[in-house]
Amino acid sequence: CSSPDSFSCDGCGGPRTCHYRFRREVQMFIDNSGTSDSIDEDDLAAGYTNSEYFYASVDNGIVMRSPSYGFKTSTNTSYVRVELREMLRRGDRSIRTQGVNKNNWVFGAASNQEQASAGGVDGELNVTLAVNNVTTSGENYQIGRLVIGQIHANDDEPIRLYYRKLPGNDKGSIYFAHESRVAGSDEVYVEMIGSRSNSSSNPSDGIALDEKFSYRINVTANLLTVTIIREGKDNIVADLDMSNSLFDEDDQYHYFKVGVYHLNNSSDPDEYAQATFYEIRNAHTGYATCE
Repeated sequence: CSSPDSFSCDGCGGPRTCHYRFRREVQMFIDNSGTSDSIDEDDLAAGYTNSEYFYASVDNGIVMRSPSYGFKTSTNTSYVRVELREMLRRGDRSIRTQGVNKNNWVFGAASNQEQASAGGVDGELNVTLAVNNVTTSGENYQIGRLVIGQIHANDDEPIRLYYRKLPGNDKGSIYFAHESRVAGSDEVYVEMIGSRSNSSSNPSDGIALDEKFSYRINVTANLLTVTIIREGKDNIVADLDMSNSLFDEDDQYHYFKVGVYHLNNSSDPDEYAQATFYEIRNAHTGYATCE
């Protein structure tokens, strides 16, 4: 079967409780290692919130807010983030977080053995959101940018989906990056709305702050398809062939990430990135738990 996971918010006229089947990675809480804490999927499903960085909005969304500076999820990253990490194990701690196992998924071009071992095959992520705030200061290449969705592999990222709005522009751009596993290869950038340039003019068909829109990330075999969806406008679709990127090899596992991956660590200290998420749905062929 193909199974969706999602979040929902309950409550009317009072505190809202939100339920998830993702794991969240948070940047701002010190633990014994000096890095950020992770809130596990059971706590999220029980309605975990944080009043400053992760909470229900008045219009029944989930606000994720990330400052420019704070603790990181690992020593391999330079940036702060507030993100949900897909967890197909749904609270079963006998299944490891990493690896080709029932917590993660593989490409449909992977071997039959890998597909049988994984929690799902191929994947689709559907998200509705509004970006509320971006930075206006810092290094030119970092100003106004954040990642709003990803596919993460063992060590690489088949896709990072960006929103970027520069100071002086009323609207922002959408583009994505593809990172191949081939040694020495350059990342591939695909512009979908506007430009990723550090001096881009106002994109005529761009997306303003607080404007709701949706995106869909789909992987079928080795084909990556990204769709931007807006009410009253034609969908914008981009395809990328990943056949030569080596993500279908044995031992390569994947998971979606959704949230605010804040790619500015040079802004004024009081600046931050923020987005509100209204729908997050994931689906995979063969995912064992169906709703």
